[in-house]
Amino acid sequence: MILDKFVCFTGNGAVASGSVAAGNTDNTDSPTTGTQVSSQLIDLHMAGIPVLGANVGARDIGIGDDPALKLNIQVTVAFGGGTSLITNLQGAPDNGSGAAGSFTTFLTGATVLEANLTPGQQLLPVDVPRPPQGSYIPRFLQLQYVTSGTHTSGKLFGGIVLDRIDQPWLATNNNVLSGYPAGIVINN
Repeated sequence: MILDKFVCFTGNGAVASGSVAAGNTDNTDSPTTGTQVSSQLIDLHMAGIPVLGANVGARDIGIGDDPALKLNIQVTVAFGGGTSLITNLQGAPDNGSGAAGSFTTFLTGATVLEANLTPGQQLLPVDVPRPPQGSYIPRFLQLQYVTSGTHTSGKLFGGIVLDRIDQPWLATNNNVLSGYPAGIVINN
């Protein structure tokens, strides 16, 4: 997986140490209570095409291309103290002055219970979706976190990538990637 700070929803805009490893806090968000948004907006600005407000355009991020760009939102530090978390993808047009207009929810993720908010858990593991029918082409994208209860710990990474690891984690095998559990021998 290649990470690009220009398509990260979380963190300070820098992907320090280049990994989304458990415990890495340089590129994460920590939603705590209520409704919050990601620390970074993704600006799809590209001068020229298509023309939006203030003569700025939105970059084509390849919706429908093969391979398609994917949302990669995953827990890096286990959440504690709350009840659940819902992650939404939102888009906004240019407001005519080069800033974000009103955000609309394009995609709502599943409600993930606190017990499942452990390192490696994927939230919204889908291709970047098309804007809803009749909607605008967004210039800005952000994540919205809707929490139930108050999270006292927990961090997650969010970004857009060309590929992501989609193998599930095995909680019964010390949270390692699935495949073959320890002790299985495959003869060639």
